[in-house]
Amino acid sequence: MTVDIGQLAPNLEPEFTQWRTGEGDAAEWALVADASAEGGRAIAQVSKDKTNYRFPLAIYKPFSGKDLEVLVRFKPVTGTVDQAGGIAVRVVTPDDYYVLRANALEDNVRFYRVEGQRKQLGGADVKVAPNVWHTLALKAEGDRFSISYDGKMLFTAKDNTFAGPGKVALWTKADSVTHFDTIAITPLD
Repeated sequence: MTVDIGQLAPNLEPEFTQWRTGEGDAAEWALVADASAEGGRAIAQVSKDKTNYRFPLAIYKPFSGKDLEVLVRFKPVTGTVDQAGGIAVRVVTPDDYYVLRANALEDNVRFYRVEGQRKQLGGADVKVAPNVWHTLALKAEGDRFSISYDGKMLFTAKDNTFAGPGKVALWTKADSVTHFDTIAITPLD
């Protein structure tokens, strides 16, 4: 299933709801014009709140699953604290999920378990250019996770903390203004 961004309302309702992990202002997701995006529109986290432990989530309401593959195309646009974008899976609450993210200020891709606090489960140092479209893919099968960036397999990780189904979400950090123009979800069970 592919989210049809061209059919979304400007506030993303009713397909998405907005959550936030951590502190600071509420998440602020919107549909924005972007000439470089597929279809000329993108979903963006637009708040510039600089709270470091602030993770806005755009929860995709129509789908819940456990074993799945999610691919997003994203572009880090601005941010002084961070320029990150990612995919959250098996989202149960604003404080309980797995997240795969890429960061243009740190030039790395990291996979975390979030249980109130983040715990890194895997990572790789790779170039994440700002204002350039990239892809992130996360395949979750049971307790095994496979991570790809720009079409290249980076690493795998194992964890069984969140063994049941949950929501899929877009994710950013702090003042990251990040655009997303492709969200493809493939159930594997």
